Amino acid sequence: MRRSGWGAAAVLGLALAGLAGCKSGDAGKQIAASGEVTPSKPAAPAPTVPLDAAHLGTVSGTVHFVGAAPERIKIDMSQDPVCSMTGGENYAEQYVVKNGGLANVYVYVKSGPAAAMAVGLMTRTPVVLDQVGCKYVPHVVAVQVGLPVEFRNSDGTMHNVHTMPDDSGNPAVDVTEPMKGSTQTRVFKKPEVMMPVRCNNHPWMNAFINVSPTPFFAVSDAEGHFTIAGLPEGDYVLAAVHEKMGEQEIHVTVKPHQTAKAEYSFSKK
Repeated sequence: MRRSGWGAAAVLGLALAGLAGCKSGDAGKQIAASGEVTPSKPAAPAPTVPLDAAHLGTVSGTVHFVGAAPERIKIDMSQDPVCSMTGGENYAEQYVVKNGGLANVYVYVKSGPAAAMAVGLMTRTPVVLDQVGCKYVPHVVAVQVGLPVEFRNSDGTMHNVHTMPDDSGNPAVDVTEPMKGSTQTRVFKKPEVMMPVRCNNHPWMNAFINVSPTPFFAVSDAEGHFTIAGLPEGDYVLAAVHEKMGEQEIHVTVKPHQTAKAEYSFSKK
């Protein structure tokens, strides 16, 4: 964030924060009152089937973008003075391509050996979806079923987290996020791919939450790379999902102490 010359802007930003933030409406209150959303304390993890390190391997690869990458669109945030003054430059994240690699692709085990599909929670650390510069960061997150997602607001303006699940059975979340330091935690109990997250009053803000049935997943980095480690040996169907270009599947065989290669190629039709 640029800091020089921002003294007056910061004062104005604080004055406008209460006026320009996102609105959660009544839906969030109704959800909280009904108890449909799991409270911040997560449920006890499912029993974990022990894995033998002697029979574990890795999958690593790259998600490629074929053809000319679409130009990223600069977002006009002038509707909220706090965002426009303090948020810096903001660009659409639907197609983030660097050196031919495609970012923000969710890669997960769709099917595999029984040993892999039966693994319960391997960590209790929440996955964080923050609000920084009037955008959700990261743009795409992934979490295992039953693991907490922590929603944060690091901005000096009010935000909102509004998830729009499919018919998988996950309840919607619609909560207000007061400025600077607000955190709320939810747990999603059903697998789901690319669940949209929106802001009720900042229409440019969007992100996606993926809920995996196993701990074996990744999100491709800025150059399209990903790695999934600790996989029991065997044959897998590995799926890669992009928010605009859909899902692709490949078959890979994991061998102990070896790295199987998985390469995907997406193109904008």
